[in-house]
Amino acid sequence: MKRVFLAAILMAFNFSPAQFTGFNIIKEVKVKNKGVVVSAHPLASEAGTQIMKMGGNAYDAVVATQYALAVVYPQAGNIGGGGFLVGVKNNGEKFTLDYRETAPKKASKNMYVDKNGKANTDLSQYGRLAVGIPGSISGFFATLKHCKLPMDKIIQPAIDLAEKGFAITEMEADMLNTHKEKFLKNNTSSIAFVKDTPWKSGDILVQKELAATLRLIQKQGEKGFYAGKTADLMVSEMKKGNGIITLDDLKNYKTAERKPLEFDYKGSRVVTMPLPSSGGVLLAQMLTMAGYENLEKYQQNSTEAVQIMTEAERRAFADRAEYMGDPDFIEDKTAYLTSDAYLKNRWKSFSFSKATPSSEVGKIITQPSESTQTTHISVIDKDGNTASVTTTLNGYYGSKVVVSGAGFFLNNEMDDFSIKPGVPNMFGAVGGEANSIQPNKRMLSSMTPTILLKNGKPYMVVGTPGGTTIPTSVYQSIVNVVDFKLNANISVNAPKFHHQWLPEKITVENNFPESTITALKSKNYAIEKIKYIGKTELILMDDNGTIHAVADGRGDDSVAVE
Repeated sequence: MKRVFLAAILMAFNFSPAQFTGFNIIKEVKVKNKGVVVSAHPLASEAGTQIMKMGGNAYDAVVATQYALAVVYPQAGNIGGGGFLVGVKNNGEKFTLDYRETAPKKASKNMYVDKNGKANTDLSQYGRLAVGIPGSISGFFATLKHCKLPMDKIIQPAIDLAEKGFAITEMEADMLNTHKEKFLKNNTSSIAFVKDTPWKSGDILVQKELAATLRLIQKQGEKGFYAGKTADLMVSEMKKGNGIITLDDLKNYKTAERKPLEFDYKGSRVVTMPLPSSGGVLLAQMLTMAGYENLEKYQQNSTEAVQIMTEAERRAFADRAEYMGDPDFIEDKTAYLTSDAYLKNRWKSFSFSKATPSSEVGKIITQPSESTQTTHISVIDKDGNTASVTTTLNGYYGSKVVVSGAGFFLNNEMDDFSIKPGVPNMFGAVGGEANSIQPNKRMLSSMTPTILLKNGKPYMVVGTPGGTTIPTSVYQSIVNVVDFKLNANISVNAPKFHHQWLPEKITVENNFPESTITALKSKNYAIEKIKYIGKTELILMDDNGTIHAVADGRGDDSVAVE
């Protein structure tokens, strides 16, 4: 049974020769003059703070945490996927790193469309053809110029975790058991994640092959992943099926440094991710449109607040489908889509009396809805440097393919392209030509790592997993703090809702207020209940320098303090 504590100061986790079995899940802390890491797993958060204690800053910590998540949180933590980093330094410098996966050189617009013109989503979601070129390792090394420690020290906690093993939680055991058949179907050799008997809480997961891969990176740098033995193993894995990634694809991958997307919201400066993250653009649109109705007049999850926010979501997601993609391949219309003139016109059809039909803001297309998994890290160090990072394999365990001999899962990010314009991806998101498949192109993403500034200083670091629910969850977190003046704990753990234009329904968590649901139904809103939406990691800093960090109660997420 997991133990949950409210703590002012955490004890340092000792990365000793023993297996990692004694750890606590810490959900909330309040501290001053300390570095804090919030992530999806207590051992990963502790890896980040361990690096801070060795003299590292927020960027050392966020890289160490990402490496550790690749070991202890294999359903989403990764070295075989990609992600986005938003950073704001204590000197005011702002930067973003885009290490989103890219399409292989042999990729083509209709690679998942059969001879009858039907899109085959199985090929874009499972197996080797679903894999985009991994960007995570490139992103970690691109972050290094902002770090204080060398990579060989930053990566060591992850090597120890993989080599010696760690006790899995009940949630992790359930996940591994649930996906066993897909692991067996998509892998030709034995993998560390499958055993004869069911996994249970407390079982030790040892990943010797992954440890060896991490040691190659430790010794050889980026070439330890994108060339040499590991690259050969990835290409060999491609040849076991219908994969198309080549050695040249791996050698030529590069992280993109992009200008942050920035805008003002009620006295705060929002710093977030630009395209190919749709999340930042959606966030700017949704906050601006909702701002027209003076949200601060209402209560969180009241009928009025939810209706305003839902209608902003509906309009923003319709624009996502039509206009958004990799800015290196399309005309970037961010300035137009986030302009006050455009959004005021978009908002004219809003009415408190009834739901706006989605047909009025875009073409109706029937689509499925499936689960999602990414992972988020929020970090602040004792000097006030901040990092917000979201990474992903796309679906749970990505393509379900483990690189034989290298021990890590490969992503299924090709499904985030419009595999055929008008056909929804695994998260129900519809895309058009702007997000069509092209060689070397980055697929559109919903990941929305975000930092808010007040008087030029960071005071909020936020992000979440959740596919297309990511932008709406970050949106709600910001509104909860800025408009509704709620504390970090309530902002993270209160019931969430989501609308994405299509399908034409509001998804709410099971504990969402029934009175609000009833009122919304009376205005022609369709409501669907689900277990949970996202797992938000939030750090708030008040004017007195107190850091209030909260890890989402929906999972094994945990806070660690330097």
